[in-house]
Amino acid sequence: MKFAFIATYPPRECGIGTFTNNLFKSILNNDNSRKKGNEGFIVALSDHDLSYNYPDEVKLVIRQDNQIDYLEAVEYINLSGADVCILQHEFGIFGGQDGKYILPLLHKLKIPLIVTLHTILKTPSFSQKSIMQEICTMADRVVVMSHKAIEFLEEIYNVPKEKISLFEHGVPDIQFSPEKCRKEFKLEKRKVLLTFGFVGRNKGLETVIKALPEIVEKYPEVLYIILGKTHPNVLRESGEEYRIYLMRLAKSLQVEKNVVFLNKFLDEQDLFKYLYACDIYITPYLNEAQITSGTLSYAVGIGAGVVSTPYWHAAELLADERGKLFDFGDHKSLSTLLIELFDKPHELSAMKQNAYEYGLGITWPKTGEKYLEAAEQIVKDEPKVVEQAAGELDLLVLPPFSLDHINRMTDDTGIIQHAEFGIPNLKEGYCMDDNARALLMVVMHYRQMKNQRALELSTIYLSYIHYMQNSDGTFRNFLSFSRNFLDEVGSEDSFGRTIWALGFLLGNAPNNAFYQAGKQIFFNATPNFEKLKSIRSIANTIIGICYYLKSAPSDENMIEKLRHLVNILVRHYNENRTPDWQWFEQVIAYDNGFLPLALLHAAEILNDEKVKKAAIESMNFLTKVTLKDNNLSIVGNENWYHKDGERSIFSQQPVDAMAMVLMYHQAFRLTSEKEYLSKMYACFLWFIGENDLKVNLYDFETKGCCDGFDINGVNRNQGAESTLAYLISYLAVLQAHDEFGKAN
Repeated sequence: MKFAFIATYPPRECGIGTFTNNLFKSILNNDNSRKKGNEGFIVALSDHDLSYNYPDEVKLVIRQDNQIDYLEAVEYINLSGADVCILQHEFGIFGGQDGKYILPLLHKLKIPLIVTLHTILKTPSFSQKSIMQEICTMADRVVVMSHKAIEFLEEIYNVPKEKISLFEHGVPDIQFSPEKCRKEFKLEKRKVLLTFGFVGRNKGLETVIKALPEIVEKYPEVLYIILGKTHPNVLRESGEEYRIYLMRLAKSLQVEKNVVFLNKFLDEQDLFKYLYACDIYITPYLNEAQITSGTLSYAVGIGAGVVSTPYWHAAELLADERGKLFDFGDHKSLSTLLIELFDKPHELSAMKQNAYEYGLGITWPKTGEKYLEAAEQIVKDEPKVVEQAAGELDLLVLPPFSLDHINRMTDDTGIIQHAEFGIPNLKEGYCMDDNARALLMVVMHYRQMKNQRALELSTIYLSYIHYMQNSDGTFRNFLSFSRNFLDEVGSEDSFGRTIWALGFLLGNAPNNAFYQAGKQIFFNATPNFEKLKSIRSIANTIIGICYYLKSAPSDENMIEKLRHLVNILVRHYNENRTPDWQWFEQVIAYDNGFLPLALLHAAEILNDEKVKKAAIESMNFLTKVTLKDNNLSIVGNENWYHKDGERSIFSQQPVDAMAMVLMYHQAFRLTSEKEYLSKMYACFLWFIGENDLKVNLYDFETKGCCDGFDINGVNRNQGAESTLAYLISYLAVLQAHDEFGKAN
C-alpha cells in the first residue's frame, strides 16, 4: 500500500514534524507479517518562506502561505499512485485564516483521507469550527489521541462517532540506562526535574521556578532543567522576552544555580537520554485546553515519574496512579508534592512502574499498525472522484503571483505613478490614487500569504498617505520625484480611494501599530465625508467605512455617516433609473463596478433590503452591458456610454476590470450564489487574454500589467495603476477560490 503524508517534517523544528517522521517509519517499516512492502512519500509544509534540507522521502514542499502550492500538491498526490492520504492537522501549520488554505486541496483529493487532529478547541471561533467540521466531513477517518477529543468532536463539531478512531500518541522504542545517562550529563548527585518542548508563556514554567525555594531548602541538590527552544512564532513576535523573565525570576528567588536553560531542539536520541536521566518530569501548563501532548506521552511511555497540571490529556494519561496532578499555577501545591515524592522514593518508584507498563502498549510500531488497519478498511470503499465544479477557476493556469514590478516601481517615498514600458517614469512622480491602491494590495497580500515584503511596502505607502494629508483631513494627490507638492487638494476620487484603502487596513491591520496609524489618518479625514459630491468618491468612501465597521461594528456614529452616504448614492440611482436604464447617471463612464460594489458592501453592513435591491439591479444592468457570453468587454473611456447612445469599445482600462472582479466577489459573499464567481473569474481573465482583442495585458517577463488597449492595440506602458489593478484582482480571485471551496 502506498501512503501520501501531508504535514510538517524534519529538519523543520516542529513537534508535528517529529510525529509525522515517526508515523512514516512505523507504517513503512511495520513488521506485522500480514503487511510487507508498504511505501510512501511526504508533502512537507514549510513556514514563512524558510527552506530546509529535506530527506529523500519529501517529494514536494508546500510554502505555508502560498495558495498555489496546495493545488500543485493535490495534483501530484492524485497522480502519484498513492492509495491513502494521511494529513496531520494543526491550525497554525497551514496558510490563510485559521489554516483554511488546506481546504481546496482536500476538496480536490481523489483518494481516501485519514486526518489526525492535534488540536481540538472547546470554544472555537466561527471560522475555526467551520474549518474543522469541513475537514472532518471530507475525511474517511478522523484520528484523535484522547477520549476528551472524541467528546468534543461529537458534541461541539457534530462528527459521527463511527468516523472517529482513538490512536494514542506513539512513543519511540528507545531505551537507555538511567545511571549511564545521569553519568554522561554529570547529574549523579542531583535530583533532576525536567520540562522539555518549545518555550512559551502558556507552558507555565514560572510555576516550577516559584516552587523551587521551598524544595531547595530541603533538597539543595535539586536541579530543574528547561530543555527547549523558544517557539518560532513567539520568537518572531516578542523574541526571548519570556526566557529572560524566567531567568530574572530564578535570580530574584535565589535559585538561579538550581535552574538550567538548554536552548536546543534535540534529536530523539539525546532527548530520551535526558528523560531517562531525570527523576521527575513536569508539565506545568497554565490551562486545561490541551487535548494532546507529545512530550507527556514520551515521558509516560519510558516510565518517567510525571507530575502535571490537570489539562485534558494529562488528566487521562496520568490516571490509575501513572502520575500526580496539581492545580494550575499553584506553586505551593507543586513544592509540597515534589517534596513528598522525594521523601517517599518507593511511592515515586511505583508510579514510574505503572507508567512504564502502560507505555509498553503505545510504542510507535503498535500505533503504526493501527493506522495500517484503518487504511486497509477505508480503501475497500469506492475511491473518491472529485470533479471541478462549475464556475471554479483552475488557479494552476494563472501566472505566479509576483511583486517584482511593484518593487521596481517603489522607492522609499512611495510608488511611482507611471512607467515607460516596464521602467518607472520618474518624471511623473507619485500620486495618492496609486499609493492608496498599493496599500490596499499589500495589506491584502500580507493577510493571505504573510509575505514579509508586503509588510515592508505597507509602511512606505501608509507613510506616503500620512505625508499627503492636510491639516483639515483632506489629501493632496500629486508629489514630484523631488518631493515637491504639485497640488493643494486632490480630487474627490483620490480622497475616496484613500478612504477605501484605509478602511481595509483598519479591518485587516497586520499589527496594532498599523491599526493605530491608519485609524488616526482615517478619522482625521471623516469631517470631509459629508462634503463629498462625486458619486465615485462617495462609493469608495462607503466601501472604506464598511471595512472599518467590520472591525468596529458598534461605532454608531460611523454607521450614521454610512447611512447618509448610502442614501445619496441610492438617490442618484432612483433619480436616473428607468425601465431600460438601471444606472446611477445618464452615462456609464469609469470605475463603474464600484457603484454597485459600494451598495453591496453597505447592504451587508446595514442589512437593508432596499439597498441590496438597488445593488443587485444596477449590477445586473452593468453585466448586461459589459459581459457578453461570459467575456468581459469594458466600456471604453474614449466616449464612454451615454444613455440612448453608442457605447465605446476603446480605450479599455484595467481599473474597470478590477472593479468588476471586486463587484462580483462581494455579490457572491453577500448572496452565496455561485454564478457570481463564474462572472468574477471571467472578468479576471480579461487581464490574460479573454478580452476584445484576445491579447495578454499581463507581461510575463516584467510581471507588470499593461495600461490597457485601444483600437490600435495594447498600450505597453506598465504604470502603477494597471499593475495594481491586476494584483488586487488576482488576490480577490485567490480569496474567492478559497471561499468557493468552503461553500462546496
